Amino acid sequence: MHIRAGAEPDPDPLVDINTTPLVDVLLVLLVMLIVTIPVQLNAVSLEMPGRQAPRPAVEPAIVQLEVDAAGRFVWNGEPLADRGALEAKLRAAAAEANQPEIHLRPHPRARYEPVAAALTSAQRLGLQKIGLVGTEQYAQ
Repeated sequence: MHIRAGAEPDPDPLVDINTTPLVDVLLVLLVMLIVTIPVQLNAVSLEMPGRQAPRPAVEPAIVQLEVDAAGRFVWNGEPLADRGALEAKLRAAAAEANQPEIHLRPHPRARYEPVAAALTSAQRLGLQKIGLVGTEQYAQ
């Protein structure tokens, strides 16, 4: 409280709210929220070959799997209806004695979801030879 000496009339009372405690409480709540939210991890673990990987005795067949801009799958130039059709093709490829190499080529405008779906389906179905090709288009 400020007391003024003299005969001057008292100034008008201050009607502003002190926002410092409000900001302090909001910052504490924000920190608590950040700490309590679990970390979301969406990762596909891939085992990459080393530099001294041996050459295969028989050259495997190569399957061109493309993901177009709309997220549709194309298997060796043949459009697939949905992810179920892709998994049927991948299941048949995984059942072969000499598994084919799957060359996954996503379109530059393709969303991440169908590309990740193709990778996880291939890994889950037991395909050992899958790789992303055409990644030089993302260098620009």
